[in-house]
Order: sequence, then structure tokens, then C-alpha cells
Amino acid sequence: MADPTVRAAAPAAMALFAVVGLALTSQSLEVALVGAGATLAASVLAGVRGSRGWELAAILAVASAGIVLVCNGDASNLGWFGLCVAIGWCAFRAASAPTVALGTVLLAAFVAQVVQVSDEPGWGAWIAGTLFTGVTCTFGRRQRELVDQLREAQAGLAERARAEERNRIAGEMHDVIGHALTVSLLHVSSARLAIEDDPDEARASLAEAERLARRSLEEVRATVGLMRSGSGDVAPLPGAADLGELVESFRRAGTPVDCEVEGDPATLPGTAGLAAYRIVQEALTNIVRHAPGSAASVRVSVGDEATRVVVDSDGAPARSTPEGAGVPGMRERAEAVGGRLTAGPREGGWRVEAVLPR
Repeated sequence: MADPTVRAAAPAAMALFAVVGLALTSQSLEVALVGAGATLAASVLAGVRGSRGWELAAILAVASAGIVLVCNGDASNLGWFGLCVAIGWCAFRAASAPTVALGTVLLAAFVAQVVQVSDEPGWGAWIAGTLFTGVTCTFGRRQRELVDQLREAQAGLAERARAEERNRIAGEMHDVIGHALTVSLLHVSSARLAIEDDPDEARASLAEAERLARRSLEEVRATVGLMRSGSGDVAPLPGAADLGELVESFRRAGTPVDCEVEGDPATLPGTAGLAAYRIVQEALTNIVRHAPGSAASVRVSVGDEATRVVVDSDGAPARSTPEGAGVPGMRERAEAVGGRLTAGPREGGWRVEAVLPR
């Protein structure tokens, strides 16, 4: 039961049973009116204030005292249901300690009735009903709290999944677009320089830039397509078997790259193959950006238990640049498949090394 419902229904129920008790009372009219008035005032106060915890238990103790005044000595008076409402109200909106305290007070009131009117058989039923209501409503509150906690946990998991997906897509876009722009820029620069002296070379450079742009656009569409539920035909993402074509694209752009592959990269799982491809792609792109003109070497060793990827450049970065998304992105890709990656200077150049388990 939601809190707004409890705040509205519980005072109304208390008021109803106070009126019923007043109609069936055997007490003097003045005493009954005082008791019913106390019950009404306390119930409305608790509902308006939205009381919880010990404050609610104290106010409901006053309301219950009013019920006792109205129904005192008469086990057949239906106004006693007001005490069941009070303990249930407290159990829904207070912790266990205030609920137990109020329940103890109510049970003491019934014991006093037993002592006062020993020949009435109905007091045991009221005691049992009050205990049952308190226990049931306590379990109901606990169940509601557990449901709320589960919803919060599910919301947190969903938000974390969305954040991870955004990061993954951002990484894919960074690698694809960064590589395409870097290598295409090299081809466009070559075409600009050769457009007058060697038109054929300029046309070839522009054609290669166009081809690379189309290929990159296909990869972007494939990446975005994977985000859509029920997506049908999307171009497959590249893998380790496409490393030769990747290296050749850099060679055509004027970057000397030596490539050596041991083992069959086509046997790698899709996730490991994509990680190896993207790591090599980003490492070579960084060489073109930060150490232009440097020769590069790519060595990929596909083993039975792990794949080792090493990308070396013969020159250190031409300028000091803050670490961007490149190296962290490569490291995240390696760690995502259970591997590791290191990147840093070596003697006379720079090295990126990754170990990816199969």
C-alpha cells in the first residue's frame, strides 16, 4: 500500500471506528465524546503531518487511548477495530521498534480489560486480531521496502548498462572516424601536392580517400546497427583477419609499415579479433598523428592461449601531447576481453603492446 493511500485511508478508518464505538458505547456520553474527539484529532494530525517513526507511534497511542475510553468494558463494541487500524498504520509507516512499542501499549490495554471484565470471552479475539494485524502489516512494509530496493538496484544497473554502451559506442566512433580522417587527410594532402605535377597520382590518392571514407561509413553503420533491436542486415565489424588490409591502407597513405603475423588470426573469437584490429588501427593512427614520417612495425602472434599484439614506431612523438582517448581506449578494449595493454616510450621510439586471451 502506497504512503499517500495510508495517509488518507488510515485516518478515515480510525474516524469511522471512533464513530461506530460512540454509537455502541455503554459509557457516559461526556466520556465517550472526549474519547472519540481525541481519536479524531490525533488521527487527523498524524495524517496531515505525514508522521513516521516514534512521532507516529506517540500520536497513535493517544488515538488508541480515545478508543479505549469509548469502548471501555465492552468486548462486543466494534470500535475496538480502531486499535487494529492503529497498529497496522504504525507498522506501515514506522520501523519495528516504534511498532513493537505501540503494540505493547495496546496489548497492555487489552490485558487491563481482561482484569477489569474477566467474564468477557471476546478479549482474546481482540488480542489475537491486533497481533495478527501488526505482524501482517510489518511483513507488508518489509516487502514494500524490498521491492523499492530492487527497483533502485534495477534502475542503477540499467543506467550503468546505458553508460557502458555509450562508452563502447564512443570508442568505436573514435577509432573508426579517427582512422578515416587521419588517413584520408594524408591522401588529400598527397593529391593537393601532386595535382599539377602528377595528375594520375592525385586521382589515385583521391580515389583511395574515397574508398576509405566509404569503408569507414560502412563500419559506422554497422556499429550503429548493432544498437538497434531487431536490426537486420548490417555490415560485419572487422576482425584480426582484416589486419592486412588495414596495414595496406596506411602504406597507400605513405606511412611505411612492416607487418608480421604468426598463426591464423581468423581463428580468434570475434571480440578478441575486433579488439586486436582496433588496437592496431588506433596505434598506427597515433603514429601518423604524433610522429609523422616515422616507420612502424606490427607484430601479431596468435597462440593457443593468448594473442600478442605489438606496434612499434621508430620515432618518438614530435610534440608533447596530453593523453587523450587513444591509449585509454586501447587499454579498455584489451581489458574488456580479459587482457592487458601497455603503451609508452622505448629506445628510439614508442611501443604499444597488448596480450589478449583466447
